[in-house]
Amino acid sequence: MAKTAAFQDAQRSGKVIGRAVTRVEDKALLLGQGRFTDDLSFPGQVHMRVVRSSHAHGQIVSIDASAARAMPGVLAVWTAEDITELGPIDFRDAAAEALKPYRQYALARDMVRYVGDPVGAVFASDPYVAEDAAQTVEVEVAAQPPLMDVSQEPGSFAPGLNTEPVTLTNAYGDLAAEFAKAAHIFELDLYIGRHSGTPLENRGALGRYDAARDVIELYGAAKVPHRTRDNLARVLGRKPESVHLKEGHVGGGFGIRGELYPEDVLVAAAALRFGRPVKWIEDRREHLMAANHSREQRHVLRAAVAADGLVLAMDDEFFHAQGAYVRTHAARVPDLTSGMLVGPYRVPAFRSTAHFRLVNKTPAATYRAPGRYEGTFVRERLMDAVAAKLGLDRIEVRRRNLIPVAEMPFERGLSALGTDVVLDSGDYALLLDKALAQIGWDALERECAARRKNGEAVGIGLGVFVEKTGLGPKDAVHFHLHADGRLELITGGASLGQGFETVMAQLCAEGLGADYRSIAVVHGQTDRIADGIGAHASRATVMTGSAAYDAAVNLRAVILNAAAELLQTPATDLDIVDSVIVRRDGSGPSISLTEFARQRGPLSADGIHRTDHMTYPYGVHVAQVRVDRETGGTTVEKFLVAYDIGRSVNPMMIEGQIAGGYAQGLGGALFEEFLYSEDGQPLSVTFADYLLPTSCEVSPVDVLVTEDAPSPLNPLGLKGAGEAGVTAVGAAIASAIDDAIGIPGAVTALPVTPQRLLALLARPR
Repeated sequence: MAKTAAFQDAQRSGKVIGRAVTRVEDKALLLGQGRFTDDLSFPGQVHMRVVRSSHAHGQIVSIDASAARAMPGVLAVWTAEDITELGPIDFRDAAAEALKPYRQYALARDMVRYVGDPVGAVFASDPYVAEDAAQTVEVEVAAQPPLMDVSQEPGSFAPGLNTEPVTLTNAYGDLAAEFAKAAHIFELDLYIGRHSGTPLENRGALGRYDAARDVIELYGAAKVPHRTRDNLARVLGRKPESVHLKEGHVGGGFGIRGELYPEDVLVAAAALRFGRPVKWIEDRREHLMAANHSREQRHVLRAAVAADGLVLAMDDEFFHAQGAYVRTHAARVPDLTSGMLVGPYRVPAFRSTAHFRLVNKTPAATYRAPGRYEGTFVRERLMDAVAAKLGLDRIEVRRRNLIPVAEMPFERGLSALGTDVVLDSGDYALLLDKALAQIGWDALERECAARRKNGEAVGIGLGVFVEKTGLGPKDAVHFHLHADGRLELITGGASLGQGFETVMAQLCAEGLGADYRSIAVVHGQTDRIADGIGAHASRATVMTGSAAYDAAVNLRAVILNAAAELLQTPATDLDIVDSVIVRRDGSGPSISLTEFARQRGPLSADGIHRTDHMTYPYGVHVAQVRVDRETGGTTVEKFLVAYDIGRSVNPMMIEGQIAGGYAQGLGGALFEEFLYSEDGQPLSVTFADYLLPTSCEVSPVDVLVTEDAPSPLNPLGLKGAGEAGVTAVGAAIASAIDDAIGIPGAVTALPVTPQRLLALLARPR
């Protein structure tokens, strides 16, 4: 493999932060040596298949599993009556007491509440036998009318409980006063369709019980292994230290992977009961009907606006379609929606009222940029509406409302994820200017205008946003120089394919003075380190990375102090360069880290990073689209993502994250939606019905990464990039479609499918 100039320069200098060095985790994957959950097997393992409800809502009358139990090779068939000792699946973070009655059990008790609700589990010696046996289980349900529309009045969940467990309010400022002095009042009714992540690798779980150690191991962990361990231990009634989660390779995360699902509980409980390994691998139909959905929200927004286009107040009431149960995320998505909805704009007064409602659909949770994809669509639709009504330029309206750099850090007066929203740093106007210059906005406007005169429906649009990254409160790591010279970083982090090992190795290499390729990064193994928060909410680089850098600096000091005696030189006169301990002045003896470790023995150091607030990177998305008025199809011709990262660790991987995020945002903007019939039957359980954008639909994306606003909250100024590419895609494409068809405010719902677009074009004007 040819080495890039950046790679060679990094190796010469010994400085690796900010360099596009090649990833260390890719070799095994490129050689077909990846170890995904389905690649793992243990002698004597049992295979599980889940029996799922075919009714959206109803009382369970009976479950007849006699035929399945009689089949050769079937070990057992469970219903809820067989696992009464297992409690409901708890939240992984503290949640309101009001939500607890709405938790999901591993197998449905008494009622089924969505198509796909697990009602039974078949265990057999062969996966095909398990599947055949599961099809013979007869489930009788007394069907009840399902609740499908989030805008409907709440119904009954159980005696004394309705389907709106909580209403969340987030507010600041004097709303009434700002509305009273407004020159204009805007009202928008907006909808974001239900969609979610579709990783290449479906979910899987493999449980194994080690009786000698009294330890239950669960393979297939991802994202938040330690918190999932603690949650699973609570459900099983065991001590956390007796539950070990093991993370292998993960074929994509995006929020949907890594939570504790009913299937994980069943596998672990069965391994304990049978004393044999138990394996479950999800098929794609199961994934589309049973893994977490996301996004579905309806927003009814009122806004007060001054004559010059300044937004004085926003009053947003929205309805969050949670699905049938409250899963491990609790009310995290509506909380993030309301806490981040105002984005990069000043807005003197704001109120968000979130109706957290259950409907008879698959339970929902996070998907890449949860709450921000939805809120950005709402906020940027408002900005376009203000521009259209007041006859102002869309860019100028945004520019007038942006928070200026002089006011940073900016205390928003809102909270999200249990912490106050304090925008740590940012020059939003500067990034907007850079984005417009990069894509040539003025020239694009002229080009689109000329093409529209010739009959084409083409247009440009944009969205401006603030992201949140670096969720605390802390992360800790251990960094070891072993006696044989190996360098090993042990973290409580997790890898979802995002390059976690490479980034951690780069940060350690920077702090220590070593070759990043010589550092082994351990993650996702709950028996190797006591605590960890994992990789989610774009936190890994900021939190785990800052702790890793701290550990490397600490280990460097430990090594130099120990080497001072060996080299007969004060530690202050020593340095580590390219994994060699040298004198700073270049004279005298030197010794490699490997030889030093062999002579001195093992050394280690810990690193920790704490924070009270998240970091807030920000971005601008610009889209150019062409609409086919005959078919209703929309083609993205150009797309730009401009993003301020604070400080970049590996620019190549940031660009990769952004490109992947754009593809997912495009899916939610134009293609992907989980649809249901009136009686609650899912209509999107194959890729023939749930439409993903392919390489033909995903246009090349232009990426501009800037480092104008390092965060003051960590030593390296780091912010995260995991959700940069997705957040404003829906908003920018909606803006561009309006421009293309010449109907301001036309797009009020995502995705803008051909059917929806044709309906917009058919409206009387």
